[in-house]
Amino acid sequence: MLVQAGERLLLDCHHRAPFSRLLTEGGAGGWQPADGRPCDVHVVVQPQRTPFDTRGWAPLTRGAYARNGVVVLFNACGSGFDLRLVATDHLRVEARWRPPVREHVAARLLRSRFHLLARAALLQYPALWWAGCRGRVPMHASAVTVGASVPLLAGPGGTGRSTLLLGAVASGEHTCSDNVCVTDGRTVHGLVEPMRIEGGGGRHMAHGRTERSLPGRVDALLPDRLVVLRRRISGRPAVRPLAAADAARSLVAGTYMAGELRRYWPFAATLALGTGQGPAHPPIEAVAQTMARRLPAHELVLGDRPEEGLATLYRLIAEAPEKAEALP
Repeated sequence: MLVQAGERLLLDCHHRAPFSRLLTEGGAGGWQPADGRPCDVHVVVQPQRTPFDTRGWAPLTRGAYARNGVVVLFNACGSGFDLRLVATDHLRVEARWRPPVREHVAARLLRSRFHLLARAALLQYPALWWAGCRGRVPMHASAVTVGASVPLLAGPGGTGRSTLLLGAVASGEHTCSDNVCVTDGRTVHGLVEPMRIEGGGGRHMAHGRTERSLPGRVDALLPDRLVVLRRRISGRPAVRPLAAADAARSLVAGTYMAGELRRYWPFAATLALGTGQGPAHPPIEAVAQTMARRLPAHELVLGDRPEEGLATLYRLIAEAPEKAEALP
């Protein structure tokens, strides 16, 4: 059992133990034995290689069919898995490995790509969508404790957020995710996935990064401020107050720019149309504006050594807003 995006997720994949380990690694202790309480999302990876029977079903779009609120996706998200999704009082996801030739070859030759797509299609996107049916939206942001404060770190990929998080949790702080979270505008729930950072050990991934478990992970945090990250090629870290409208724009833009969510939007829209549940498009802008109006916001600009920004982040929390260092 895993709390994923605020939802209790149960994975049944006993017939393929190595594949099950691939999906569950990176939880950093987040996977716990089932305790008898009902799950919110139940994922069953079936051994069958036959296609789901969709004869007489209504086509939604290419590779997607629906009948009586049940949706079947063939080769979901390009992962090679067919999914049958049933949304009642919980979400049941039945998966069968039936890759077309191209996806089968890619799974063997591009292992890191396959790992990411399998996690997304089987564990992350179903939980994100079910959380959306409960009023939470995805955000490309990370909440982390900094002493007694909980900033929400936002900004596009490559700005140095993972470096800051790794430094913070190494010093005893806590975070609920590396890249993606869900929120109702107040509480932030993390999406469980391994960290992908430059250097170090672990499975090799794209862009010269490797995977490692995220230490110091908790399921949810309540942010008390927004910190929008920006990167420049040189110089020391600097911080300034940020208007609510600019902070909200960064939250929204960073979310839509995120590669982790690129395949999520059509996935969520197809399920909304086929099941009649949840929004066809998550109200990300409205939630971002609510957070930005409620929380004080700052911009933290990192130079060529993003790890130096951690000290600046701690100083920002300790100092009054009017004492924040102005950008040149």
